[in-house]
Amino acid sequence: MTKYLITGGTRLKGTVVLRGAKNAGFKALIAALLGDSPSTINNLSEIGDVETTKEVIRSLGGEVEDSGDHSLRVFPQGLSSFDAPRSCGMKSRAATMFAGPLLAKFGQAILPLPGGDRIGSRPIDRHLAGLEALGAEISLKGKTFYIRAPHGLRGGSYRFPKNSHTGTETLIMAAVKARGKTILENAAAEPEVDNLIDFLNKAGAKIKRSEPRRLIIEGVSNLRGVNHEVMPDRNVAVTFACAALATRGDIFIEHADPTVLAAFREQVVKTGGGWEEAKGGLHIFWREPLKSTQVVTGPYPAFMTDWQSLWATLMTQAKGESLIHETVFENRFGYLANLRQMGAHTQLYNPEVSDPAELYNFNLENDRLENFHAVRIFGPSGLRGKEVTINDVRSGATMLLAGMIASGQTRITDETSQIDRGYEKLEENLVALGAKIERIAVV
Repeated sequence: MTKYLITGGTRLKGTVVLRGAKNAGFKALIAALLGDSPSTINNLSEIGDVETTKEVIRSLGGEVEDSGDHSLRVFPQGLSSFDAPRSCGMKSRAATMFAGPLLAKFGQAILPLPGGDRIGSRPIDRHLAGLEALGAEISLKGKTFYIRAPHGLRGGSYRFPKNSHTGTETLIMAAVKARGKTILENAAAEPEVDNLIDFLNKAGAKIKRSEPRRLIIEGVSNLRGVNHEVMPDRNVAVTFACAALATRGDIFIEHADPTVLAAFREQVVKTGGGWEEAKGGLHIFWREPLKSTQVVTGPYPAFMTDWQSLWATLMTQAKGESLIHETVFENRFGYLANLRQMGAHTQLYNPEVSDPAELYNFNLENDRLENFHAVRIFGPSGLRGKEVTINDVRSGATMLLAGMIASGQTRITDETSQIDRGYEKLEENLVALGAKIERIAVV
């Protein structure tokens, strides 16, 4: 458990350095297990998901060593077990990504049901159906998956019924050493996926994106260890950008890549925020009272679902009625209860949608009558400091942002240290920019 005390009302100013993307770094560590020799993964963030992945690799017999600043060296040669610890399922939603390396090495894998953030269903049916299309035999007993491919995986074709970021990465790692050709249709186009593909192709894989959502993978027998650079974290870039605008601040985000932030840039311009692309990063600054916006989340290159809670908090300070329509998860507005407690004026609703099956990326059978898929935010609102509890990575950053805006003091209880799972020293970086945040020791 971690607790924070935030005193609001200060403007952020200065420079912050981005590290590697959470959603690319720990996955590169898993992909390194496919190699026949060690790989060095550079620009890793020092976060909980990376630590969890290190623990799992070591439990399977692999080795992970520090290799300099924000770098780790993975030794896959000693893998001796195909049974992943149950704890990795509770801590991470990427448990199925170990299937490819373990099936390639042992012809079988025992994996826990994935966990991760509590932000709606994360169906892994797409992962499992894809693995079965490559010849895997899968059974579920309790909360444990037993996956077998005693004669090795074979190439095949699979079309994702919905966009699946982690599902695409799972199948890439399964197909890369399968016999023959694999074609993945409606595959995820997120830049983190391409970062994984770059790593594997450097290692000797044959992966080609023939169309924006079509991947062709020619299976290979061996992969070599390589040096790999993890892309900068676009979610952390957005977190700092929202903090700058919300506090009427002025910051430079070093290493931010504007090419993967186009949908975010569009909204920043619409709300009246300052955006300047410069060599080596991105300059974000407040220049005029914020205006309301309308946002629809979606798979890349659309406005990312991970950004919507931060944007909603920012829009509490914008003049007028802002709208956010969430189409990726069926239940991702849990953070609003805390915002309303702090004084935000919001209204949940369900927009009229002509073709829900086409628009929504979640499985409609997982939806419930009590779920809402959009919110109206009326601003500007004067937020007041309160005591709040958070239970996922983005809502944690969201409440830190709300606390910096609010008058008075905000106390955050992070019951399972979710902020540390996805952000490296977030409060320290914010304090360096002028925020008043204290991490409270919990005995």
